[in-house]
Amino acid sequence: MNEDAKKSNIILIGMPGVGKSTIGVILAKILGYRFIDSDLLIQEQEQCLLKNIIDREGVEGFLAIENQVNANICAEHAVIATGGSAIYGSEAMAHLKEIGITVYLQLSYHPLSTRLNNIRGRGVVLKPGQSLEDLYAERIPLYESYADIILNVEDLSVESTLSALTHRLELYV
Repeated sequence: MNEDAKKSNIILIGMPGVGKSTIGVILAKILGYRFIDSDLLIQEQEQCLLKNIIDREGVEGFLAIENQVNANICAEHAVIATGGSAIYGSEAMAHLKEIGITVYLQLSYHPLSTRLNNIRGRGVVLKPGQSLEDLYAERIPLYESYADIILNVEDLSVESTLSALTHRLELYV
């Protein structure tokens, strides 16, 4: 496989609620790519909702399942929206970085916290006693370390985000 084929995918990473799935679906349409939501792949494999998997398997068990699912995604010319906790899976992130350009959709804590009313209902991985603010602080350095592109989506509409992202991706795709 040549280097261009390896990097034919766009991988969206970032906190829950930042807009990975929303942006991903539209970006895939704009580029003529396939859209893959890794959270849906996990639910399909496990035959239940993310929050139920977390309840059943615990945080570490869920992260192991997420890592396995993401590490086995086979795609070309796809936009892949990952779950917010995908960055905890080192095998998965190594694989995703190998097959795609990783885009971190960045949003500061306050606007993010207003978007996430029912964090547990969304199937967000929180350790016992961990707050959303703690989770945010823990994940930011990981998102930044895996990102090929960091796009701050603060105060951007969906259309503005897509415009900025397609402009930045011109260097890669």
